[in-house]
Amino acid sequence: MITRRIFIKNTVTAAVGLHVIGSDGWAQTVPSFVTNRPAPDKRTFVSNAVDQTIAEVKAQIRDPELAWMFENCYPNTLDTTVDYEVIDGKPDTFIITGDIDAMWLRDSTCQVWPYMPLINKDKKLALMIQGLINRQVKCVLLDPYANAFYKDLSRVSEWNRDRPKMKPGVHERKWEIDSLCYVVRLAHAYYQSTQDTSVLDADWDRAMHTIVDTFKTEQRKDGTSPYRFIRETSRMTDAPVHEGTGRPMRPVGMICSMFRPSDDATVLPFLIPSNLFANQVLRQLAVMYTSALNNPAFAQECTALADEVQKGVDTWGTATHLDYGRIYAYEADGFGNHLFMDDANVPSLISLSYLGIYPSSDRLYRDTRKYLLSDDNPWYLRGKAAEGYGSPHTGKNGIWPMGIILRALTSDDPAEIGSCLAMLKATHAGTGFMHESFNKDNPADYSRSWFAWANTLFGELVVSIYHQYPAILKALPS
Repeated sequence: MITRRIFIKNTVTAAVGLHVIGSDGWAQTVPSFVTNRPAPDKRTFVSNAVDQTIAEVKAQIRDPELAWMFENCYPNTLDTTVDYEVIDGKPDTFIITGDIDAMWLRDSTCQVWPYMPLINKDKKLALMIQGLINRQVKCVLLDPYANAFYKDLSRVSEWNRDRPKMKPGVHERKWEIDSLCYVVRLAHAYYQSTQDTSVLDADWDRAMHTIVDTFKTEQRKDGTSPYRFIRETSRMTDAPVHEGTGRPMRPVGMICSMFRPSDDATVLPFLIPSNLFANQVLRQLAVMYTSALNNPAFAQECTALADEVQKGVDTWGTATHLDYGRIYAYEADGFGNHLFMDDANVPSLISLSYLGIYPSSDRLYRDTRKYLLSDDNPWYLRGKAAEGYGSPHTGKNGIWPMGIILRALTSDDPAEIGSCLAMLKATHAGTGFMHESFNKDNPADYSRSWFAWANTLFGELVVSIYHQYPAILKALPS
C-alpha cells in the first residue's frame, strides 16, 4: 500500500438505541443514527439546494442506516474539501481530494459532478463551479502533463524527487489522458446547463488549445514524446518502464497514456476507456467552439482528432475474447496485443455508459460489461463480505466501493441495483462513509478514511435511485 500523508477529518458516530412500540405491540429497539456531518459553521461550503435535496431524498429512505449514510456522504465534498474565494475579480475554487491535501483534476470534477443538476437552483453553487473551472484552467496552463496540484506554490511535494523536476504548485506529474478530459467535461456540462459563456474566456481558450496540442503530441505519430516520468520507488506500478517512457507502441491514431486513473502506470500505452473519453470531450469542445465561441476552424480540428481516436479504438482497441465475443480491451499497443481487465477508477470500461459515451443497450458495451462482472476479469473479486471491482492500486484483496457504485449506476435491473446497495451498506465498517477499498473478507480493513469522491459518488447513486427506482429506497431494511 502506498504511503501518503493522512489527514483524518471524519469520525465515527455510533448509533444509539431508540425504544419504540412496534405495530405488533412489542417493544423494539431501533437504531437512531446521528449525522457525521461537520457542524454548519465548520463546513467548507454550504449550498441550500444540496441541503434541500438531502432532506427530500432522505425522507423517502425507509432504512435508517442507509439514510444516515446518504446524509453523511452526499455533501461530503462541500462539507470538507472546498476552498472558495474571489481572485482578481474571478471565482476560484480549489478542491482537495480528502486525506491527501492536494487537488486532482479528475477527482475535483467528479467530486462536484453530483451537484451539477442543482446549479440553476443555487447561484452560490454555480459560482463555486465557475471557480473550479477557473482553477482547473490555471492548472492546465501550469503543466498539462500533471495530474495533481497545490494552491500554495511554495508547498513542497512528497514526490519532489521525481524526475524531471516538477514546477512549483505541482503535487504529482503523472500523465493521464483523463485528467485533461475532466477539465473539458466540467466546462461543457456547466455551459450546457447555464448557457453562461463568461468562463469561456481567453485563459480558458488557451487551456483548451493546450489540451488539444497535448493530445496530438501524445499520439506519438513519430514514435516520440517529450514526456517521461521516473520515480525512486519499490512499487513497480508507480512509474512507466524503459526509463519512464513506457512500452513500445505503433502510432494508430489513439493517444498514449502513461498512467491509469488509479495513478498506476499502464502496461500497454493505449488506455482504451481514456481514449473513448477523449473522443467524447473533443466532440464536446467542437460543440462549444461552434455554438459559443464562433471558431469553426478549431471546432473542426477537435472533430478531426476525435475521428482519428475513434478509428484507432475501433480498429485496435477491441478484440475477440474466447468466451464473450468481440469486447473492448482495457489497454492495447497498436501491434495487436491487448490487456483484458478493468479498474475501479473512472474512466473504466464499465463506466462508459455512466459517462454517456455509449448507451447501456449498445451491444459491444453490453458484452464487455458481461465479461467485466465475471470471474474471467482478474480484478473482479469475490469474498466473504462482498463481490466487486478491485484495482492493482490496492492489491489483490481490495474491493472498491466505487466499483460497486458504478455497477449500480450502469444497471437497469432493480435487483442488481438493490444488491449493490446492500453490499455498500454492509461494508462501510460502521463509519457511514465510503472508502477507497476494503478487504473482500473484512470490511474493517480498509484504505482511506476520507475519500470525498467515493462519498459523493455514493450520494449520486442514491439520488439516481430516488429518481429512477424509488421503490428500492422504500424497502424495509435488510
